[in-house]
Amino acid sequence: MTDSPNVRAQAPLAPGMRPRPTAVEIGSVVCGLFAFVTLAIWGFTAWPLPWNIVAGIGAPALAVIVWALFVSPRAVLAVHPFVRAIVELFVYAAATVAWWSMGQAWIGLGFAIVAVVFGALNGRRRLA
Repeated sequence: MTDSPNVRAQAPLAPGMRPRPTAVEIGSVVCGLFAFVTLAIWGFTAWPLPWNIVAGIGAPALAVIVWALFVSPRAVLAVHPFVRAIVELFVYAAATVAWWSMGQAWIGLGFAIVAVVFGALNGRRRLA
């Protein structure tokens, strides 16, 4: 008798194929995209004319660079999962603070709750 009777053997994937993304992974991607769009909206609306272009392009660009370096599935720098989680939380916190500074605290609070839940579920899956 096997140690885990409810686990089924799966056929290996063909070369170059990846497993289907789960709902948690899709939710995490949506949260990340929402954070980047939020930073762009904040940059374009919170600053006067010459600086709004710089902040509207620079804030999401900086967040995308940090995300690509540490958090993405094909991250440039391999770091401990807890460092990945902290960087992910910083990006989500920046988006939350951006909503609060635009006077939309409820949107920021709702996003923070959803992002932290998806981040925790995704991080738990990575550590398992």
